[in-house]
Amino acid sequence: MTATMMRPAHRAAESRSLPARLFLGAEDDPRWSRPALWAVLVTALVLYTWALSGNANAYYAAAIVSGTQSWKAFFFGALDAGSFITVDKPPLALWVMGLSARIFGYSTWSMLIPQALAGVAAVGLVFSAVWRSFSGVRAGHAAALVAAVVMTLTPITVAINRDNNPDTVLVLLLVLAAWFCLESLRTGRLRSLLFAALFVGLAFNTKMLQAYLVVPAFAVAYLACARVSWLKRVGHLLAAGAVLLVSSAWWMVIVDRWPADSRPYIGGSTDNSVWDLVIGYNGLGRIFGQGGSGGGGGGGAGFGGESGAGRLFNDIMAGQISWLLPFCVAALAFAVVIRVLRMPSEDAPSGAAWLVWGGWLVVHYVVFSFSSGTFHPYYTTAMAPAVAALSGMGVVVMWRAYRRSRAWAWVLPLAVAVTGGWSFVVLRRTPDWAPWLAWVVLGATLVAVAVLVLARIRFGPWAPTPGGSAQVTAKVAAIALAATVIAGLAGPAAYAVTPLQSQVNGTNPTAGPATGGGMGGFGRPGGMPGGGQFPGRQDGQNGTTQRPSGGFMRGGVSDSMAKYLVANQGEATWLVAVPSAQQASSLILSTGKPVIAMGGFTGSDPAMTVERLKELVSSGQLRYVMAGGDQGGPGGRGNAEVTSWVQETCTAVDGQDGLYDCTT
Repeated sequence: MTATMMRPAHRAAESRSLPARLFLGAEDDPRWSRPALWAVLVTALVLYTWALSGNANAYYAAAIVSGTQSWKAFFFGALDAGSFITVDKPPLALWVMGLSARIFGYSTWSMLIPQALAGVAAVGLVFSAVWRSFSGVRAGHAAALVAAVVMTLTPITVAINRDNNPDTVLVLLLVLAAWFCLESLRTGRLRSLLFAALFVGLAFNTKMLQAYLVVPAFAVAYLACARVSWLKRVGHLLAAGAVLLVSSAWWMVIVDRWPADSRPYIGGSTDNSVWDLVIGYNGLGRIFGQGGSGGGGGGGAGFGGESGAGRLFNDIMAGQISWLLPFCVAALAFAVVIRVLRMPSEDAPSGAAWLVWGGWLVVHYVVFSFSSGTFHPYYTTAMAPAVAALSGMGVVVMWRAYRRSRAWAWVLPLAVAVTGGWSFVVLRRTPDWAPWLAWVVLGATLVAVAVLVLARIRFGPWAPTPGGSAQVTAKVAAIALAATVIAGLAGPAAYAVTPLQSQVNGTNPTAGPATGGGMGGFGRPGGMPGGGQFPGRQDGQNGTTQRPSGGFMRGGVSDSMAKYLVANQGEATWLVAVPSAQQASSLILSTGKPVIAMGGFTGSDPAMTVERLKELVSSGQLRYVMAGGDQGGPGGRGNAEVTSWVQETCTAVDGQDGLYDCTT
């Protein structure tokens, strides 16, 4: 692939005013394009904001609350306002939500609206990136609109954009990076490539090494397609690498240089080092399982199924992201054929676009499929931009071949058949949930394929300009288009509306009906017109729970204990020290007080030592400690010394099981 494969971008006509261009598009844009885009964006906003309630992931919600109480906790991403321990991710996503909470006060909406807006922005950027990759105006807008619709209706993306996990901000930053990478390939400007590197670096400060999964695709695309000499390509990539390093490492360097005794313990690390968090818990631990530090290993089968080539197609994962993966594979394969055979492609997307989005998808598929560490279904929202872009570009390219090529007209009907067939399989895995939908999808698939095949046999190649059979072919195209949309999007659309039916709580948000796999539970299935359940959240799969009954908060901390602690905190900095973030998060959210999570998120972090605990108690910063009972050992599985010291030295509080007063 060479620089000549890049297409010029479409420039908006200047005769229209800015508001007119914003809402109607440029004068040379198709009249339907901009209003259709706005309709998609409004749909996305509704899906991402309708009936928001709850604290989402209490772990991150507690950190956001703490960040509104302390700028130190805000900067480090500490779980508690006293800054004892950080969450196990870098804080950029928390900063976005935390600033909103500081401005408007903490609430579900002040926390989650920034997430929803980031999701909507990502949809718009995918539209722009795909459109600018085409030379043909109408073809580009058609592909971009399909991509925007697919991005909006990806089930796991809807679920995560209603949550406070960092993946929403991660996706937005990576889409921004892709937009600038493609712009640099179009124009040959180094500045755009440096902006792409900057946004990948910021994404690193959202979810660490996962952000780098797009780097191979960007680098290969630039080496293959940049509009500069080979020497300059290498030089530009080195410059981008320098920007990437600086934009990735600046927060880590500050934290590492900060005196350890005056900052929070780095949650998820084994040695209070942010570098260990990057390489271990959020790095090798995610890929190789037990080889990583902290709690990064294991658990993969519990959340996302066993690792392997079929993971993304298993009962747990298929309904979240896999609906259009067969179509994307077909699109990529056909793109390779087009390039190898040098088929005419005057209105096709640029080769760079195929490399960027195709590489993005392939790398994520390999890593997500074969990782042995903890793997949540919602991680796959990072694949949604590539799935969307490839779907949009693939539809246009296959439609063009169907209309104009005798040899390759069969590609589109085959892709529709495989995609619709896979949707039918996924829907039939939950036969008690909207049982009629699978048959609607199958029927639409058969109609679409039959119309496409019969029309091609009857009319042959369609002229690119209106001819004698223009009216007939237009009607045939409309029928085929409607049936294809139902075949490809009915399933994901039905799954996509399910997150709107339940409160946003828990650590593992997903969409769709229960599939019988995974951990935890969430939500209540509702009724659906015409029989069957209304598409509800995956009760047996998404790892989320409602607040337990019987006066207990999540984590086994009773309401009466929380009230007792608040009434007797006195001048202590922390309300209580508890074994893990599970108890700490619920207490922080219910009381608004700082709480020490001695073992971090998993309860295994060696953040608390006997010496540190003695210091906190003797200085009056801490009075109460939870230890023993069924709460597990504080400070990590191997830190029995802390438990023993508490039980031997402190006084058990009457009527509060597992609670000790260390000042008496």
